[in-house]
Amino acid sequence: MDRRTLLRAGVAGGAAAFSGSLWAGAAMAAPAQPGASPYGPLQPADARGIQLPAGFTSRIIARSRQAVTGTSYTWHDAPDGGACFAAGTGWIYVSNSEINPGGGASAVRFNSDGSIASAYRILSNTRQNCAGGATPWGTWLSCEEVSRGYVYETYPQGGTAAVRRAAMGQFKHEAAACDPVRQVIYLTEDESSGCFYRFRPTTWGNLSSGTLEVLVAGTATSGPVTWARVPDPDGSPTYTRNQVSGAKKFNGGEGCWYADGTCWFTTKGDNRVWAYDAVNQRIDLAYDDSLVSGTAPLTGVDNITGSRSGDLFVAEDGGNMEINIITPSEVVAPFLRITGQSSSEICGPAFSPDGTRFYFSSQRGTSGSSSGGITYEVRGPFRS
Repeated sequence: MDRRTLLRAGVAGGAAAFSGSLWAGAAMAAPAQPGASPYGPLQPADARGIQLPAGFTSRIIARSRQAVTGTSYTWHDAPDGGACFAAGTGWIYVSNSEINPGGGASAVRFNSDGSIASAYRILSNTRQNCAGGATPWGTWLSCEEVSRGYVYETYPQGGTAAVRRAAMGQFKHEAAACDPVRQVIYLTEDESSGCFYRFRPTTWGNLSSGTLEVLVAGTATSGPVTWARVPDPDGSPTYTRNQVSGAKKFNGGEGCWYADGTCWFTTKGDNRVWAYDAVNQRIDLAYDDSLVSGTAPLTGVDNITGSRSGDLFVAEDGGNMEINIITPSEVVAPFLRITGQSSSEICGPAFSPDGTRFYFSSQRGTSGSSSGGITYEVRGPFRS
């Protein structure tokens, strides 16, 4: 049997390998299997068409082409990747706009009680800004999902112009995740034969210069890896993914999230969640829908984020329009489902800095058009 068949046969009865947290022991983990959510089953849809576990509530924060609640700022089309940032006694949620041309990103500032204080633009005149990642120094890396696209460093607090970070490479960027221990930034590439990269800034905290590297490994889904320098980060005339012999190919890189020595990233072409163990320099599968016993609850894997409890939250582009949870005990289950929006996708999952509020968007809403995007907030008894 090949490796995928062996894994399918073995994972159902395998012992849980994560010890206390998804961020530990990734190299030993078997792919997650369906089970009961720690939050319980989904309840009937609320007035906004969101199915949530008991004790959770939702509200709409913004709609594309309409003024953000309590402000005069018009929310952007096709809201996509997002993140939250502390701001005084409140916080800020930033969101990309996946349109081309136009793109860019916007921000919503919240007061300490959760009311909306303001909304504003932090990036303009770019192309198809899909996902990205937050930095430890409080900036948002907004990634262009176009051929030879750029990463832009933006400033959620406002008042500072965004900066193109060309040293981070020109390719079909999707998401970014910062590793402050090794002082690198991991990057995914949304191509069917894309790669997984890391950027080493010359000076940590300054992204104006540095070295772009690509992960090198064989065709297996687990094992040790190495890194090699990309000779020409501008990807011209040869695409970055084709410059290094032995660079491992990933089928449609999507979301990316780092915590406690592990970088988790998703690939939509094969519905996988990967774990890169940065301590031991190896990769493993955290989830693969083809290795699930029974019906796979999570398909169309896309954006990903993590919670304080060590749970992963993975949004679907397609599937049942769900955000699924993957727990430290290797259980995967729906956390929420959006009804009546089958022509959309879920984007931008992010927790407020205190972990009590959860944000995400339906990129095309009920209309199925980029002008119909809806951004939501969920509150409830999240695990700590």
